[in-house]
Amino acid sequence: MTVTASGTNWDAWQESWDRQQEWYLPDREERFRVMLDLVEALVGTEPRVLDLACGTGSITDRLLRRFPGARSTGVDLDPALLTIARGHFADEPRAAFVTADLTAPDWRSALPHRTYDVVLTATALHWLDEAPLRRLYGELAEVVREGGAFLNADHMTDESAPRINAAVAAFHTARKERALAEGAVDWSHWWRRLAEDETLAEPAARRFALLGDPRTPADHAAPRPDRPTTVQWHADTLRAQGFAEARQAWCSTTDAVMVAVR
Repeated sequence: MTVTASGTNWDAWQESWDRQQEWYLPDREERFRVMLDLVEALVGTEPRVLDLACGTGSITDRLLRRFPGARSTGVDLDPALLTIARGHFADEPRAAFVTADLTAPDWRSALPHRTYDVVLTATALHWLDEAPLRRLYGELAEVVREGGAFLNADHMTDESAPRINAAVAAFHTARKERALAEGAVDWSHWWRRLAEDETLAEPAARRFALLGDPRTPADHAAPRPDRPTTVQWHADTLRAQGFAEARQAWCSTTDAVMVAVR
């Protein structure tokens, strides 16, 4: 365990982030496994990886444990989550982290490499509206090397099945309520705890000022009507923005892994 002089246990914070995310996404580890299977299949076992909107570095953590020869650059804008990532990986030379806003036109200038074998991201890009996400996909087509891949695990639905979607939503709502009653920590409670930590209070305050205060109860993962959510939209847009192929590689009742290759 990595503990700072102030007593902050970075590994414990990384673990708590994973458990909080699993409250929303019970198939989260299965998604990661599928993504890393595709990494090995498409670009091998020693990839140079861009962990896009990396948060605390959950993808990088699993990547480096599975592939000792991999290297990862994590990029995010959230100062609190990046503080945890940098603390957790402080003694790991294979991982580096940079601060950048993916909606800014010059975000790629912060990266240490011009191209990567593969770009990985999970449960992050649904925050973007259609126009900035379309633009980001075009930029990623330039970041991914020829023959490389982009993998996006996120909320993607089939709008042609409204009754099925409603039943699944009700099922997951009931599951989450049971988990909360048994002591699970949701999004807002996790951020409250983080803001009370001596070491993380300052980056948390910066996060709240920059990106909003998540300590009020809300379903942060709920899809929004002005944001693209369908598998077909993502596949079509990735191809239109410069990827040679794109398709769904895995799906659960609410999410999918989209894979695209250059």
